[in-house]
Parts: sequence; C-alpha cells; structure tokens
Amino acid sequence: MNAPVTAAPGMNKQWVERRAKAVSRGVGMGAAVMAARAENSEIWDIEGNRYVDFGGGIAVVNTGHRHPLVMKRVYEQLEKFTHTCAMVMPYTPFVELCEKLNAIAPMKGENKSALVTTGAEAVENAVKYARCYTGRSDIIAFHGGFHGRTLLGMALTGKVLPYKAKFGPMPGGIWHVPFPVEHKGISVEDSIHAIELLFKCDVEPARVAAIIIEPVQGEGGFYVAPKELLVRLRKLCDEHGILLIADEIQSGFGRTGKWFAMEHFGVEPDLVTVAKSLAGGFPLAGVIGRAKIMDAPEPGGIGGTYAGNPVACAAALGVFDAFEQEGLMEKAEAQGKKIMARMKAIKAKGRGMAIGDVRGLGAMCAFELVTEHGGNKPDAAGAKALAAKCLERGLLILTCGIYADTVRLLTPLTASDAVLDEGLDILESALLGN
Repeated sequence: MNAPVTAAPGMNKQWVERRAKAVSRGVGMGAAVMAARAENSEIWDIEGNRYVDFGGGIAVVNTGHRHPLVMKRVYEQLEKFTHTCAMVMPYTPFVELCEKLNAIAPMKGENKSALVTTGAEAVENAVKYARCYTGRSDIIAFHGGFHGRTLLGMALTGKVLPYKAKFGPMPGGIWHVPFPVEHKGISVEDSIHAIELLFKCDVEPARVAAIIIEPVQGEGGFYVAPKELLVRLRKLCDEHGILLIADEIQSGFGRTGKWFAMEHFGVEPDLVTVAKSLAGGFPLAGVIGRAKIMDAPEPGGIGGTYAGNPVACAAALGVFDAFEQEGLMEKAEAQGKKIMARMKAIKAKGRGMAIGDVRGLGAMCAFELVTEHGGNKPDAAGAKALAAKCLERGLLILTCGIYADTVRLLTPLTASDAVLDEGLDILESALLGN
C-alpha cells in the first residue's frame, strides 16, 4: 500500500479554488475534495481523510482501485513500450484482448472486436459498423439512455440537462422512444407501440440501421430493461433487417453478476459496446460484434492514434485475471443481494429521507428519493443533499436519473464485507438523520 499523503487542513479548499480558476466550468465536479491515493474500495484525499468508495469512478473500477493483478500487467508492459499505434505496428496485448472479448461476447458464432479509447468512441463506432453493414442511416434510441458526450453520443442520449443543453443542433437520423418504467406508468407495450408509430409516421424501417439500448440504463437511473422488451426488440430487428446494439459500457464486466447484462435475458445483440471497467481504471473501450458486421468497413475506417493503447490492453488482461482467479461474478451477486436487502430494510423503517423505488441487477443497484414516504414525486434536492451528507461522513456516492433523484451504488466488487457494511452504515445514518 502507498504511504499516506497528508496535507494541512484547508488544502482541499485551496485546490478546489485553483481548479475553479484553471478548469473549464463545463467539466463537472461531484466532490469538493482532491484525491491523493486509492486502494481497493477506499480513497484518501490530500488532507488524509478516508472515504469508502461507492462510486467506483462511475463503474470503472469493478476490480477495485489498483488491483494487484491489473497493476502487475501494467508494470510489465511499461517496461516494454507505451505506444506504437496499433494501426502502425500492432502488438500482442491488443490481439489477446480481442480474443478474450470475442470469447465472452453474448452472441453465438464467430465474433470480432475493435478497440478504441472511450465509451463515446465505442458507441460512435458501433453506429459506423451498423451503417456500413446495413447500408442504412437512421438509429433508434431510448429516453433516459446515455451514450456519450460527443455530438453523435449526445444525439443518441435521451437526457437534455446537462448533456444537450446549448450544444445543438444535433446530428439527424436519430429517433427516441420511451423506455419502459412501470412505476412511472410506461409499459413495454408503450415502448413497442412508439417504435411502430415511428415506422408509420416518421421513418420507414428500411432506413433504420440499428436500435441501441442499455440493458440496464446507467445515467438514466439504473432502470433494468424488462426481458419482454429485449425479446420483442430482437424479433422486431430480425423482421426488418435492423441491428440490435447493446450498450454495456456501464453494465458490463461483471457489474450485474455476469460478463454482460444481456446474458440475464437470453437475448443476443448484434453489437456490444464496452468501456469503463474493461481496463480497471485505464482508458480503453471497444466494440464486439458478429464477424460479418465487424468486417464491413474498409481497412483504416476504424481506429485512432491511441486506440487500444498497449498499457490499457495489459490492464484489461489483468482484469480478466482478477475475474478468473477471484470469483468476482459470485461476489457481484452476493454484494447486490446485501445492498438491495439493506436498502429495502431502510425504506421499510418509514422515517428520515423518503425512499421510493429500490432496484437493480446484481451489484448494479440504485434507489430513488421522493418528497414523501409512500409517494412518487422525485426529490432531486434530497439526492444532492444526501450525497453531500455522505461525503462529510466518509462515503462517496453518485446521483443520476433524468429527474436527478436517483442514488446509484457502484461499489468495487472486490470490497471486503467489512468495508461494504461500513459504507451501508454511513448511508443509513445519513438517510435516517442519525
């Protein structure tokens, strides 16, 4: 473990002030403290204060901060080289990682992969593959979905603030339909009917290249897609020659107790986007797809200067080592059950801050804050206040949702039972006002 880094009291405030002067206002800031070091599921700021990490770098460190098996691979690669550009002189970690991704993909048959750097790039390239293979242009996405901050990513994203406001016009050929959320009064039938109406009123099916969906919405509020929706989307896509893209950037890599959330539903996509926990904290993303689709573009049409960086690829191979050696899928299931049981028990107390819907899949868990017990009106201010209370008590949590009322819990799967319980105790205390 690294030696503690401790600065004088007040240094967090000084650095936050320096940040305000130096960094664009458009770059958000959740916690007004500066990280100094991290280990597994704990973070220390520059003043030496310790925090239990229930944010996971927004689902990036499923294997925890600085996992020994990840770092071992990284150190070994750093001793060899850090960059050649995979398109100029390729290297073995890139190939080895693609082989592993192809093997775990939630699609039968022959698969191929391409590596890039960010989740937004992965989404953009998935759309490129879909358009190239089908010869079609348009894409259907869902309200509440999040697919990145690039122009195309924003167009696909179904949430205005803060992602779309003042950045328009958006690229054309993008259509949105409701995502089914039962307690918000939106059914699977509503979603399918909306697509059928699109085909009648706005865009013919023969112009649609793909439908993109998060099997568990991330930024949109951790809503789990009903199995019926995914089954019917698969059928609809097959009927019209449309590709199904599963955006698993946040839900993938063991977060739900399986490599990919789509595995829970028994529905095969045609393309899968991956990023976040793929490389255990290093910037890496990719697209996995059916080989015939992935071979549609001309050589050079896919890639990037830093795409599939060798150090990041090595880190990703370390992530596979961790999952294979430490039973992290089983840990995800156990962690999710503990979190869900605890949150439902807190809600049942009926006091303190009012909790609405509690939901999740595996260790991808969330709960809504509402304005009154038993109600359904979103409490965005309450969610923001809760995050601040938790930070003061030594717990880092994240909010999300189109109403900004949802708290998402993304604890590293490697967290010990003691640290997980500690974090849940802090969360309960903040919710109940103890």
